[in-house]
Amino acid sequence: METLGRVLVVVPTYNERDNLPLIVERLRAALPEAHLLVADDNSPDGTGKVADELAAEDDHVHVLHRPGKQGLGAAYIAGFRWGLAEGFDVLVEIDADGSHQPEELPKLLEALADGADLAIGSRWVPGGKVVNWPHRREFLSRGANVYTRIMLGMPVRDATAGFRAYRAGTLEKIGLADVESQGYCFQIDLTLRTVRHGLRVVEVPITFVERTIGTSKMSGPVMYEAFWRISQWGITGLPTRLRRKRG
Repeated sequence: METLGRVLVVVPTYNERDNLPLIVERLRAALPEAHLLVADDNSPDGTGKVADELAAEDDHVHVLHRPGKQGLGAAYIAGFRWGLAEGFDVLVEIDADGSHQPEELPKLLEALADGADLAIGSRWVPGGKVVNWPHRREFLSRGANVYTRIMLGMPVRDATAGFRAYRAGTLEKIGLADVESQGYCFQIDLTLRTVRHGLRVVEVPITFVERTIGTSKMSGPVMYEAFWRISQWGITGLPTRLRRKRG
């Protein structure tokens, strides 16, 4: 098993003032060696100020203040670029609301150490599960992932998952400059790029817990963006998939 090097956990925030101290505490306990980057989109509830206070007390916590709410994808890309510029070897995505359990992060890093280029914390592989999720949300998530597999021909059961770890080299290979997806389909976008570059994706079963503080950022426009982008990617990539099958 290889040594991974320096790990940066990117935590995008928008109105997560109450959740942020809790998730930072859990992350620091679960992985004391890792650094954290809070990418705050100028939250009107003062999340950025809370992040600054946490960073002032801990040299492993950093803050990236962004001018406004520009979408989940843009926040992660900004965080990835910061981490790559600072020389981190592994970059992790995790939600600030506690739905992803930091205590499971070592499992994702272990998958990278075993040779994965991208490790996804998956709800929909054997051993994965969701807790306290409304049936409608589970139906939508499962359905979106089935649609994604059919349209993109991608053997990943939870491509929409937002708990994941990338090697720095993976992000450099797949490229971030032309990523336009903003909402949750950003996760599908980067997964598809990783697969199409012939890199190894491993799904690690996790337990996803519905947030208890604050409100979900899922919305109609976010779901619509995901639907039409998946359809677009599927149609444009169809000739290539057909050629591979014939070959």
